[in-house]
Amino acid sequence: MIRNILLSTAIISFSLLANAESIQPTNLQHAEQGCNDFTNVSMRKLRSKETLDLCQFKGKPLLIVNTASNCGFTSQFKGLEEVYQKYQDQGLVVLGFPSDDFFQEEDDEKDVAKVCYINYGVTFPMFATSEVRGSDANPIFKHLNEQTSSPNWNFYKYVVSADRTKVKRFNSKTKPNSEELTQAIELAITKI
Repeated sequence: MIRNILLSTAIISFSLLANAESIQPTNLQHAEQGCNDFTNVSMRKLRSKETLDLCQFKGKPLLIVNTASNCGFTSQFKGLEEVYQKYQDQGLVVLGFPSDDFFQEEDDEKDVAKVCYINYGVTFPMFATSEVRGSDANPIFKHLNEQTSSPNWNFYKYVVSADRTKVKRFNSKTKPNSEELTQAIELAITKI
């Protein structure tokens, strides 16, 4: 009987040890997957209750844009989608942040979504309408504004390096397919 107890104790101890070893790498993996930069945030997706954890884009260069549905630059959605389609397989992530900071965004998110998804066929992540300037700026733009400066209008573009150490800012007049923006994107991709 003592032998059976000792054998059972040994089996249980071995099982616990094996389980503990299998748990540790999982926790370590989870810690490694997180990020410790300004993208360590979840943001609500446009016209959705779902949020998107921006840490999932760790190690990828970003093209971040503040957008508006009723702006003279709204047609840049087409070019942004083309940039996304061209470079997404090379790691580039385009992120769109609708904002009414310049009073050119729809009041209802369903109308914002219609402009993005139906009118321009946007497939890159778009987020709920938020502020991109001042003390109420969303956390992403709060960081970008500290690194460069606040957008002066809609469709300012920010190329962020994969390691999050460099931010290059482009104004509204810089078209998504411009040589200047293309060079910045391609440089960011080669630094992955």
